[in-house]
Amino acid sequence: MRYDLVIFDNDGVLVDSEPISNHLLAGYLTELGHPTTYEESVRDYMGSAMHRIHELVEARSGKKLPADFDETFHARVFAAFEAELEAVAGAGDVLKGLAAAGVPYCVASSGSHERIRVGHRKTGLDVHFRDEIVFSAEDVGRGKPAPDLFLYAAERMGVAPERCVVVEDSGLGVQAALAAGMDVYGFTAMTPEAKLAGAKGYFGRMEELPAILEA
Repeated sequence: MRYDLVIFDNDGVLVDSEPISNHLLAGYLTELGHPTTYEESVRDYMGSAMHRIHELVEARSGKKLPADFDETFHARVFAAFEAELEAVAGAGDVLKGLAAAGVPYCVASSGSHERIRVGHRKTGLDVHFRDEIVFSAEDVGRGKPAPDLFLYAAERMGVAPERCVVVEDSGLGVQAALAAGMDVYGFTAMTPEAKLAGAKGYFGRMEELPAILEA
């Protein structure tokens, strides 16, 4: 394999959470007086850390979101996850294959540690991720598109950035990986290639990833 570390985004790449999260986010923002459609939520917030949602809403409306916004939103998301979240098709097999081949991997997500763990437990992916290979935007000062999270993950895993490859499904994540000096492949199951500009390549089914990484 050409890389010493595979860094996975989580939402939309390992767990099929983006439709759930963005429907809930659009509804909650609308409820609070910030009319938002599902499509607008995907366009503006997909791949964002929570602080970026706060910043964008305030910049556009001049109003701050409620102090309990994150807590309320996460409670709604976790309840929905328990009811309907599934793993991205093929994700478990890819992780098993990497482990069998001795290829290090980790997850670096804009979501909180709690969100990552809730999703992994519900989908059964938790067996592939011990605590020390799970990284969240909570661990760094700035979320994507800043490179901080990916650089932090690489440092903790003991791998130089140029030897890392990132698997992403959001434009913000692609920007972050490029800023970190890493190769990045865009997962297009939900996101068009045009919104993942700059990626080294693109694929639409997780089963395609092993061959891409080995090419």
